Amino acid sequence: MVGDSMDEIDIHLGRRLRRRRRLLGLTQQELAHACGVRFQQIQKYECAANRMSAARLWQLAEVLEVPVSYFYEGLTRDQRESIERENAASSTETLASKETQDLIHAYYQLGERPRRRLLDLAKAMNGEIEA
Repeated sequence: MVGDSMDEIDIHLGRRLRRRRRLLGLTQQELAHACGVRFQQIQKYECAANRMSAARLWQLAEVLEVPVSYFYEGLTRDQRESIERENAASSTETLASKETQDLIHAYYQLGERPRRRLLDLAKAMNGEIEA
């Protein structure tokens, strides 16, 4: 049941994304460029083939000039609570992993300039991977 509910939510979020993008007269390519991803990624979000992370929703809300809550309008309370539980569990698991802790430790051992370069590299790689 939870899986079905999450699929419904992904579809709802994708529809809200498409609606707002079209309302602003943006193409998928233009929105993708503003978010630093390829247009295929926006397509996948809109058709619910890929799930949007909390960080990506935040970024999309900024670009589309709406509050994050815009994406959740029309969902039932149970659906919203399900999303909140999943996001909290995912964040906790990621931060608690040994790999994440090792990466954070190594990152802060670097000087400021190498840290910025590493962050830029990670962002660039993320854009390539998501498409």
